[in-house]
Amino acid sequence: MSISFHARSNSVPSMQHPQAAHVDEQLTRLRSSEAASSSSSSSIYQRLSNLQDLHDSLDKMLRLSITNKALSQVQVEKLLDGSLRILDLCNVAKDALSQTKEGLKEIQSILRRKRGDLSAEVKKYLATRKFLKKSFQKVVKNLKVSQNKESTDKSLIVFGEAEAVTVGVFERMFCFMSGSKACGKWSLVTKLMSQTKSTCEDEANEFTRLDFVFE
Repeated sequence: MSISFHARSNSVPSMQHPQAAHVDEQLTRLRSSEAASSSSSSSIYQRLSNLQDLHDSLDKMLRLSITNKALSQVQVEKLLDGSLRILDLCNVAKDALSQTKEGLKEIQSILRRKRGDLSAEVKKYLATRKFLKKSFQKVVKNLKVSQNKESTDKSLIVFGEAEAVTVGVFERMFCFMSGSKACGKWSLVTKLMSQTKSTCEDEANEFTRLDFVFE
C-alpha cells in the first residue's frame, strides 16, 4: 500500500521526489516479506538486508535540504528517540548472538579436549538461552508500548512506519533465535529418528535443534 506523502504538510519530500518514492518502495517490499510465513536463516538475512537498504534511504532523505528546512526541533528529537529504540534492538540482538556463540565455543572446547565439566557448561548455555528469550520478549513489549504512546504526527508518519517495520523484522528474528515452537519435543524426536525427511524436521531451525540436543 502506497504511503500518502502528499498529505503530510512540507516536512518530507513529496512522492514525486525519487528518494521518497524509493523509501516507499522499500517499505512495501518489507511489508510483503513480513506477510510471508517463512522464517529460515536465509529469509531472516534477506529481511535484514532489505532493512539496511531502507534505513540507508531514510538517512539520505533526512540529509536532503528540503527535509532539514522543514523539520522542527521537536520532530528531530522524536526521530532521535526512534533511532535510539532501534539501536537498543540492535544491541540486544548483537549481545544474544555473541553470548550464544561464546557458550557454544566453550562446549566445543570441552568436547574437543575431552576434559572439563560438560554438564555444567551445557546448563550454563541453556540458562543463558532462557535469559535471552525473556530479554527478547521484554524489549519487543517495551518498544510496542513506546510506539503506542507516541503522539500522532502526520509529518513524521513515514518514519513511524519505518520503525514499526523494523520492530517487526527484529521480532521475527528474535522468535527465530528463541527457537520454533511449531513442533513438540516428542514429535521432533520421532521425526529425527526416522529415516525419512519430515516437514517437522525442516521447520526446526538451527537454534531449536541445539536446544533439543542439550535439553
